[in-house]
Amino acid sequence: MTTNIILAEGVNRSFPISGGKPFHALKDIKLSVPENSLTILKGRSGSGKTTLINILGALDLPNSGKISICGSEITSISERKRENIRRKNIGYVFQSVSLIPMMSAFENVEFALRLAGIRKDRKKRVEECLKMVGLGGRMHHMPQELSGGEQQRVAIARAVAHNPKVVFADEPTAELDSVTSVAVVNLFKEMVKNQGITIVMTTHDVSLMDAGDFVYELEDGELKDV
Repeated sequence: MTTNIILAEGVNRSFPISGGKPFHALKDIKLSVPENSLTILKGRSGSGKTTLINILGALDLPNSGKISICGSEITSISERKRENIRRKNIGYVFQSVSLIPMMSAFENVEFALRLAGIRKDRKKRVEECLKMVGLGGRMHHMPQELSGGEQQRVAIARAVAHNPKVVFADEPTAELDSVTSVAVVNLFKEMVKNQGITIVMTTHDVSLMDAGDFVYELEDGELKDV
């Protein structure tokens, strides 16, 4: 029996516009994401992908509707409780890698564990994660010594170091070439298969669609099956 780790129902999000009607970024979104899957949200720039992934990942709140993640309904709880869910159960990978430039790959990943309050076996876990993303031999390199694809792999290692149940990746391949983009998505597929992680990623790259277990399209704030 398939278990849904994320449920969204009737989700709406609008933003005020000076001197005009609100901009409706999301319109009555209904979505379920099964555990241990790679779900892709596709769509052009401005379609609502980032708005939706930020809401699903508890970084933002809808104007109306309900979101449940990992069994917790996150739209009606305090910000402190949402922060706790983010820290324990969620990892994030963004288009901009945002590694700390004065820290090595190892130190960037370890810092994420420190922020998550994890003290036990940090060195072992960091090494595991960097080896998992193919950087076992470059873990002490600085970000500027790594290629764009390698930096994104460090960001992925950082996102999964605390053993989250769900990873949200917002346009993680947007700044990468096509070969490296495919390598990153293949890494996601391996993590879903071998680590039991659920991954939700956004992209506008149609060449990556076949990689998803489930693919949805956002168009003008509305969600459609593909």
